[in-house]
Amino acid sequence: MLVEDGETTLVVDAGPDFRQQMLRAGVKNLDALLITHEHKDHLAGLDDVRAFNFLQKKHIPIYGLPRVLERIQVEYAYAFAEKKYPGVPQLDLYPATEAFFEFGSIKVWPIPVMHARLPVLGYRFGNFTYITDANHIGPEAREIIRGSDFLVLNALQKEPHISHFTLEEAIGVARELEVPNVYFTHMSHKMGRHKLIEKELPPGIQLAWDGLIIRTS
Repeated sequence: MLVEDGETTLVVDAGPDFRQQMLRAGVKNLDALLITHEHKDHLAGLDDVRAFNFLQKKHIPIYGLPRVLERIQVEYAYAFAEKKYPGVPQLDLYPATEAFFEFGSIKVWPIPVMHARLPVLGYRFGNFTYITDANHIGPEAREIIRGSDFLVLNALQKEPHISHFTLEEAIGVARELEVPNVYFTHMSHKMGRHKLIEKELPPGIQLAWDGLIIRTS
């Protein structure tokens, strides 16, 4: 997910198709990456950050939980070696906890949620909240989300799942938080056809799609 306000450009996670996504969106500048958690579908494209290193002539800051940053150092050890091979990605790692911080002109609120037994981070930017790979959002985290005008939330499938919200559960979260504009993401092929599922959704809730642009002001 790309977040930009005209001055600062942030991306949440770097999945396997990170390079393709950046090319498709025409992204020329990247100020920082915010990582939700260390699963491969959220980290596998991190090596392609090197293109932005080359274009911008600077390291790219990476924010994530301390556990996640340690995993990055293991999986991309060559990027942190004492003697680096020319052209490896240049990454600066910064711990993101549950404290509000600002990066450039964008205010960021990390949101602690659970992905089965794994703590992961969602993020709120102004009136926009993004949460993926979760099946539990505690009371304190819900208070951070509350008041958002837009919410992107994972809804994997209709059947129960060990670590993701089902469609029914995600609808329940959206209703309880009373966010007026909700988009479901991280859907599997088991969910069903887009047009058919959309007919089942309450007003104000939609399925997201690749290339979706949300303007928050």
